[in-house]
Amino acid sequence: MNIDLSGKIALVTGATGQLGRVMVRTLAECGARIVIHYHSSNKKALELQEEIKNMGREACIVQADITNEESILKMKEEIFRHFRELPHIIVANAVEQYNWTSVLEQSAADYESQFRSSVMQSVYLAQAFVPAMIERKGGRVIGINSECSMQNFPTQSAYVAGKRGMDGVYRVLAKEIGEHGITVNQVAPGWTVSERDRENGTEHSESYSASVPLKRRGTDQEIANMVAFLASDLASFTTGAFIPVCGGNIMPSI
Repeated sequence: MNIDLSGKIALVTGATGQLGRVMVRTLAECGARIVIHYHSSNKKALELQEEIKNMGREACIVQADITNEESILKMKEEIFRHFRELPHIIVANAVEQYNWTSVLEQSAADYESQFRSSVMQSVYLAQAFVPAMIERKGGRVIGINSECSMQNFPTQSAYVAGKRGMDGVYRVLAKEIGEHGITVNQVAPGWTVSERDRENGTEHSESYSASVPLKRRGTDQEIANMVAFLASDLASFTTGAFIPVCGGNIMPSI
């Protein structure tokens, strides 16, 4: 049983980030043509594009502010101009970074940025790309959430608020467009080992791993594997799911 995404176009937002790059490589390895979205890292986008082309896959790069509707619509036009069709797979991975602190000290601007980059990104992407999926009678919408959504630890409030809002959008969207053969799911990584960790020798954390049933941190590849699965026909009857990929560190209840 293989994951075959041949003939599919996959858009990954935040593709030049630590997780995004591995998702792009993995989807390309499965046969997908790739849209590499970036906000400010043009050099990294070009390097990733070259890497994907060397794999024998087609890739284009697009710049956009995922919190801005006009910018996303412009990205849509650029994608269509390159491929002459719109993506079959959307992976909403981008998120704005900020300094975490207590609710009493966190600025209103930080809450607004998380709302825009988690909730409004999801809305804008759906409005831009789902209509084409409806015409095709199929598609995949995948959002990258977080184990933080269920942990609610101190200093996480703005991030958790944004991701929980995103969760609501995705659950409703799954019910609204399921009749068209489109699945809508979320992947919730734990604290994940990335390329940066490997370079800096920071892969291990005894304090974090002690709370994880599998007693380790997950890897970026393990997150990308779940994304590839949800993007494939193997997950054709899975929708509305919030799937933790965190070694059991959080366990949604029934």
